[in-house]
Amino acid sequence: MIRSVNPLAQETRYELIGRVLRQNILSGVLPEGFVLLEGPIATVMQTSRVPVQSALRQLMEEGLVHRFDGRGYLVGWGGADVVPIRRDIRDFDLEVPQVVDEALQTRGTWRHVYDKVEEEVASCQIFGEFRIVETELADHLGVSRTVVRDVLARLQERGLVRKSPSSHWIAGPLTARTVSEKFELRGIVEPAALRLAGPHIRYVEVEALLDRSGTDPGITPQYLGDALLELCIAQAPNTALVEMIRSNRLLLSAVDRALILLGLPRDEDTVEQYQMLLDLIAHHPIDSACEYLRYHLSITARRYLARMKIVAVIDETGSFAPYLSAQ
Repeated sequence: MIRSVNPLAQETRYELIGRVLRQNILSGVLPEGFVLLEGPIATVMQTSRVPVQSALRQLMEEGLVHRFDGRGYLVGWGGADVVPIRRDIRDFDLEVPQVVDEALQTRGTWRHVYDKVEEEVASCQIFGEFRIVETELADHLGVSRTVVRDVLARLQERGLVRKSPSSHWIAGPLTARTVSEKFELRGIVEPAALRLAGPHIRYVEVEALLDRSGTDPGITPQYLGDALLELCIAQAPNTALVEMIRSNRLLLSAVDRALILLGLPRDEDTVEQYQMLLDLIAHHPIDSACEYLRYHLSITARRYLARMKIVAVIDETGSFAPYLSAQ
């Protein structure tokens, strides 16, 4: 018996989530004025918030939802007379077509193994160039080649792997030039986005984070960097600019996590710089915060390169995952 191929199997997770929300908005299941929040949607869709954020931004561009003076998005075109409806989205009997549900479940399979592969692929790049063998990766994970290709496609989106002219999957090498160029771009676009975001920043949450950062040892530099992006920079009304920033940070974030897993300690100086930046933002002198962000990124770039050099001298021969072949 030949199993039919799901026509939506190759759509990204955010596109599938967008399909579900779009259908339920157009059908009236989700009424005008209903407040869509990332967290509850992610729970219903059994996913992280990242694809939900992308889906909501796409729906906003289509005019199906809009931002308002509060958390989340309102269903509808907008208007002063629209009263926000704050209810649990699970109270509504969402219509989820079977073909979309099956595609979401398929997409969910690769999510179970993605983090592990990302960690292994990001870690190896510091040491040179590696080829990823699909069959060996499938055996290593105990999954099908379809799931492996989903994982590799996501890694490619994040800039962690690429296809060679001979169609082999290649990871690395991560060079000082690549890192320097990415931080140079960050120094240009992130302060610009922060300035645009000024009127829209979630200041109450920034102040709460600032208070916690001084007492909670679990708040890492990466956590603060992600929070700065979501609470401040990503609030800029220019969605194309925000997407560029997100994309540019992906590789750096993945490798940064790998450096920590390879034994490098938490960078306390970076934590202090983030606290200074959050304090400037919380007190609303946005121009000062933008200048300090630019300074912070220039310092962070030098530290990042220094940490890479420390790890690169470690003898990691033979310690890489079996599907990674040194070139």
